[in-house]
Amino acid sequence: MIRLQHVTLARGVKPLLEDADVTLNPGEKIGLIGANGAGKSSLFAMLRGELHADLGEVDFPAKWRVAHVAQETPALDRPAIEYAIDGDAGLRVLEAELADLEAHPDHAANGNRIGELHAALADADAYTVRSRAEQLLTGLGFSIEQMQWPVASFSGGWRMRLNLAQALMCPSDLLLLDEPTNHLDLDAIIWLEDWLKRYSGTLVIISHDRDFLDGVVNVIVHIDERKLKRYSGNYSAFERQRAAQMALTQAAFEKQVRQRAHLQSFIDRFKAKATKARQAQSRMKMLAKMEELAPLRAAAEFSFEFREPLSAPNPLLVMEDVKAGYRLDGNDDDGDDTAIKIIVSGINFSLQTGQRIGLLGVNGAGKSTLVKTIAGDLAPLDGVARLGKGLAIGYFAQHQVEMLRHDESPLWHLTRLAPTTREQELRNFLGGFNFPGDMVTSKIAPFSGGEKARLALALIVWQRPNLLLLDEPTNHLDLETREALTMALAQFEGTLVLVSHDRHLLRATTDQFMIVADGKLQAFDGDLDDYKDSLFKTKLGKAESNGTQGRAAASDAASSSSSSSPGAATEAAPSREDRQERKRVEAEERQRLSALKKPIESRIKRIEDQMAKLNAQKDGIAASLSDPTIYDEANKESLKKLILDQAYVAKELEQLESEWLDQQEALERILA
Repeated sequence: MIRLQHVTLARGVKPLLEDADVTLNPGEKIGLIGANGAGKSSLFAMLRGELHADLGEVDFPAKWRVAHVAQETPALDRPAIEYAIDGDAGLRVLEAELADLEAHPDHAANGNRIGELHAALADADAYTVRSRAEQLLTGLGFSIEQMQWPVASFSGGWRMRLNLAQALMCPSDLLLLDEPTNHLDLDAIIWLEDWLKRYSGTLVIISHDRDFLDGVVNVIVHIDERKLKRYSGNYSAFERQRAAQMALTQAAFEKQVRQRAHLQSFIDRFKAKATKARQAQSRMKMLAKMEELAPLRAAAEFSFEFREPLSAPNPLLVMEDVKAGYRLDGNDDDGDDTAIKIIVSGINFSLQTGQRIGLLGVNGAGKSTLVKTIAGDLAPLDGVARLGKGLAIGYFAQHQVEMLRHDESPLWHLTRLAPTTREQELRNFLGGFNFPGDMVTSKIAPFSGGEKARLALALIVWQRPNLLLLDEPTNHLDLETREALTMALAQFEGTLVLVSHDRHLLRATTDQFMIVADGKLQAFDGDLDDYKDSLFKTKLGKAESNGTQGRAAASDAASSSSSSSPGAATEAAPSREDRQERKRVEAEERQRLSALKKPIESRIKRIEDQMAKLNAQKDGIAASLSDPTIYDEANKESLKKLILDQAYVAKELEQLESEWLDQQEALERILA
């Protein structure tokens, strides 16, 4: 197990941990969370042995093999697949020794050692290592062709995927992953989540992706007030426990304040009276012995909202037969001085007021290219794009953050957008985005990635857009800021097009999905769970297709052999092979039906779970409305909210019940 006892750690003059304790058991999957700068990465460095506690002990078994993702990737000519296999350093050592012995002129004399090495390589699964590496790299988004490319040919984000592949290839007892989803698309995140669920060692993850944490971890360790606090369950369970704990802490504090006030009141009134002096002295001792509880010091919840758009043209934008891509400088074969690279073609869609679209697709499919074309950063290569009168676009992408002037302040950036607005109003606005006091006038160069992203968002909000185009807006944002963005987008009154690998954000803020794949844009009929099912079904289908081809070839060979046999009976009782074939066909039919039923049954279960939650909510609302005090004048706002909630729950239940019936009918058609 991992045990931290009375650990104190500071970086420079900043204390990160003070007398912190926590115990983590073998095989647990732990999510390490806390505010940016709380000490999560420093704790990882201690577990890797790169940093030592100022006081206390960090202890885990010395024989444990620790794997982590390297932050730097050398520009090597080595093929990507070989680089990934290099993660199994022990295997590479055995291979090198074997190659050296076999290359030796009198290698026969080393026969015993060579035999031992072959046995050791077999124990290390050396003969399946290449297929395992291919599976890892395929899951992380690499094609078979790309696996042979040199490491140096990949961009920074793809090199980080190779480093992740190395860490996953390494046989380990403890796996440390620091923001592993940052450079992954949604498809790769879903694959990684499934892989980590099956990891048998102890796993510690730092992540700001709540859906990813919910899907993988069973323990949360929260760095709070320089302590390590352990919670059982996933991130959602932590939030519930934390809220309950904070409520209890606050209630206990308020109760003690009342008790202390009562004791102090008695002492003040009677300490001068001889007849009550003894009782007053008794209460003074009681007050002195009472351990004073600290008031709840929860961090102020960060929140913001998008201002109401000034206009709402409808449609906002129409695209007809648009080709999206890039114009490249240079000469093509026809002598034109500009070549083009088409990424997405045949784009036909319009954006209506109030639409909330999530774009799905693997990295490189063309999502960002499409968003840039809508934003006007890229001109259509072909086709027509018509903009609605009064269209105001708020566009957020990583290059927006990079275009901020690092030698200027947040106030300078906002003043450029609103030169005639009073400075105090601009300061107040920026304060709402957690840029208080002197930070408003400080150069942004030393700001964290999350702070710069928050500033870019603030600049968009100020402009009151009616169309928001957000391309991976949560990169570098912590959990608190992500939740604030989610709440703000859920209440945004304009139109939204969102590219994100954050499933919680997509679920909460979009109501329809479109997918960019194979150079086309098309509607996706389903939710994120359906998308996840479709990804696994596609992989399963490919595997089954390969297996079916092999069985078909074997069957053809058997048929050929049977027909060419002399004296074969015209009619005969089914042979053992025929019975086996029939059983195989029946099994395949069962598998086919199961594959058809599974997504429908999964959807029915999800609907039933949602209905159960809504019915519980409905009962709670009904109980509140049955309380006569709710109709008092003082509770007018609470009553209004309850009635609105009741209407919302009823509508949601009606829609879910209708969908449940549709799904049941679909299931019955399969079984008919």
